[in-house]
Amino acid sequence: MDYTAAQSGFRQQPDMRQRTGAMDGSDGSQLFEDTSGVGLGPQMGYRNQPVGPQAAGFAGQSLLSDPMSNLAMVYGSSLASQGREMVDKNLDRFIPISKLKYYFAVDTVYVGKKLGLLVFPYMHENWEVSYQQDTPVAPRFDVNAPDLYIPAMGFITYVLVAGLALGTQNRFSPELLGVQASSAFVWLVMEVLAVLLSLYLVTVNTDLTTIDLLAFSGYKYVGMIVGVVAGLLFGRPAYYLSLLWCCVAIFVFMIRTLRLKLLSEAAAEGRLVRGTRNQLRMYLTMSIAAAQPIFMYWLTYHLVR
Repeated sequence: MDYTAAQSGFRQQPDMRQRTGAMDGSDGSQLFEDTSGVGLGPQMGYRNQPVGPQAAGFAGQSLLSDPMSNLAMVYGSSLASQGREMVDKNLDRFIPISKLKYYFAVDTVYVGKKLGLLVFPYMHENWEVSYQQDTPVAPRFDVNAPDLYIPAMGFITYVLVAGLALGTQNRFSPELLGVQASSAFVWLVMEVLAVLLSLYLVTVNTDLTTIDLLAFSGYKYVGMIVGVVAGLLFGRPAYYLSLLWCCVAIFVFMIRTLRLKLLSEAAAEGRLVRGTRNQLRMYLTMSIAAAQPIFMYWLTYHLVR
């Protein structure tokens, strides 16, 4: 029996060494046992708590089910809507977006007729703007209505033509082109401000708005483009002849358009204008019309050599 016990003990001893070696590590160099991953499955985090997409869905459901979170979301959306309404109201006060849509309501037929009217205004008879229920009709339905499409496109085209003219003379540079564009814009703004100040000093009751004055002042870019292009194609004499024609045309256009806006009803009907105030209005109309050829020559004479 002693031999059997000794034999059985001899058989159990390697098992204990093998078990101890498995616990100590394969090389025996690890001092402490790493228990960070013991008992964790691939889909389990803490006890009885899933990980992965299920955990994310559970957290989102708990967040949405929280009444405080819902209240905060509703309050934030209401603040955002109120801020947007406030921005739209203040923006419409300084930049009337709804009115700007009227000035860009044009089509190809209107643009063609308006360009012809700006270059050949002598044969046109009816200069009154049509109204529908006390509101002026859209420019695409009335060639006499002011618009901002032609002045805006004319300004951009003028800057491009000025760059072309400077390039043909080996004087082109981005800085010089920027100076040309900024000077034209500054002169336009100063002209509109001067007209507004004159209207205020003369105390003229008119339905002309700042956008109307900006549109009428921007029509001179059409004649400027015609003059510069003629000068580039046929030389400086062609520039002077074409610019002279366009200057006379814009003068006639402004006189016949603004007289219905600034003068009294008696002047619009062709009767004799009397009174100091009416004479001041007449002088103001002629001054605005006479300023257009001056600006046209001032902004284009250095582009053609």
